[in-house]
Amino acid sequence: MKIHPHDDVLEEFLLSQERGHLAVLRHLQWCAYCRSRLAYLPREATAEAGSSAVSRAETAYETALQASGRTAADWEAILERERNESPGLFLEILEEPAERREDLLATTPKLHTWGVFELLVERSLEVTLQDPAHGENLGLLALHLSEHLDPERYGVERIKDLQGRAWAYAGNACRMRFDFPAAEEAFLIAHARLKEGTGDDVERAILLDLRASLRRDQRRFDEALRLLGRAVAIFLATGERHRAGRSLVNLATVHHHAGDPAAGIPLLHQALELIDPEREPRLLLCARHNLVFYHAELGRFLEAQKLYQEARPLYRSFNEPWVQNRRRWVRGKIARGLGQLRQAETRFLAARDGFLKEGIPYDTALVSLELALLYAEQGRTAELKRLAADMVPVFASRHIHREALAGLTFLQQALEAERASRELVARVADFLRRSEHDPELRFEAQSP
Repeated sequence: MKIHPHDDVLEEFLLSQERGHLAVLRHLQWCAYCRSRLAYLPREATAEAGSSAVSRAETAYETALQASGRTAADWEAILERERNESPGLFLEILEEPAERREDLLATTPKLHTWGVFELLVERSLEVTLQDPAHGENLGLLALHLSEHLDPERYGVERIKDLQGRAWAYAGNACRMRFDFPAAEEAFLIAHARLKEGTGDDVERAILLDLRASLRRDQRRFDEALRLLGRAVAIFLATGERHRAGRSLVNLATVHHHAGDPAAGIPLLHQALELIDPEREPRLLLCARHNLVFYHAELGRFLEAQKLYQEARPLYRSFNEPWVQNRRRWVRGKIARGLGQLRQAETRFLAARDGFLKEGIPYDTALVSLELALLYAEQGRTAELKRLAADMVPVFASRHIHREALAGLTFLQQALEAERASRELVARVADFLRRSEHDPELRFEAQSP
């Protein structure tokens, strides 16, 4: 639907729904996660009447296209039909055990379509945020499927383009698993595939954006900023406003990791003008959350509180722990900054327990250190010692890397000896933030 329906149409629609359907509609109103899932559910098939004639016409049409060459309109018509069919086929792939999926792709001709290939690639990126290993597997499945696509039907160069994107997304998943050498290799292959493709500028900019994330995690900030600047310029020049918004969010994150969150704030405001909330509501949440978080880190607590209130409906749309734990964390930072110490403690504890349950060691450590700062400022020595006693064994079991564990152990010893200053707690917290993406960073155990 290209235009918004009239109020009378909406009222008639609502009155026609059963009670159960209305409950689902109310849920969808607030839950962006479920709205996004709708895109991957099988769509209603066209009416049976005349369907066989349509099918025969499509077959004849495609044969003619192969013989005479395809126009852009022809290509879009084929893609639209395949994209409509791909969600159901995608679910068939996922229903198979993981070890049988490659064989299924190789031996099932109905899966050898551009629609399935494209959906596997895009789902690879989406899934990577929460499960990098699964995201990487989907990207590799897409690459396996691409070997069975008909080059006459889809065009060799187009296939190379999307292979390049699949390799880029696989590399991004490797980055999120902290396998930087594998990420570098995947990005090199992606670059080679794109050189064999159509030369599409958007595909090149997507790769630039993802390589910048790797450079950010490697703390090669200047290079990351250059790559993202090129990506934003390309996206804007090609009319890809939403993708430009995504790269601006990444650009702000680079500034934050480099220790300059203030530089990221105007970039996030610019990104919010470009992001399409219906296309990627999670990106919108990321931009708004980072805006709140950066203001809180800069001590602008009243502004952070106002921004949080504006973003509250969006936070409620994502009920998964990954989002809600971060919401509790930033609310704790704001409460602490506004002097609401009891509320701050409650929210930090809830966020810490949530991160611990989800197995996210660095965020667990950072929230624990927020609590330590809170206790240190209040002179609550007993709580500090108890917190210290709990921290190191938990983080040791979670495979936090050696230097980060050394920093926590040093802090624990200082806390137990009642020699830990507020400055030491802050120094260890800063080290943990930097060491999460830099395992080679060394902790210097200066005297507290």
